[in-house]
Amino acid sequence: MTHKDIVKESSLAPRTVRYALKRLKEQGLILEKFNFRDARQIIYECRNADSQRATA
Repeated sequence: MTHKDIVKESSLAPRTVRYALKRLKEQGLILEKFNFRDARQIIYECRNADSQRATA
């Protein structure tokens, strides 16, 4: 999902979503991927449980 998608789905303020994404990334719970369709956007994905255990 992109930042915009998350804002739309959650009905949270864009700034709140940005802060939450930053915190989740710092904790290694999400991944950022390049969006080849629109280089201005980043796609956010949850990390799978196996990769979380490997880094813990």
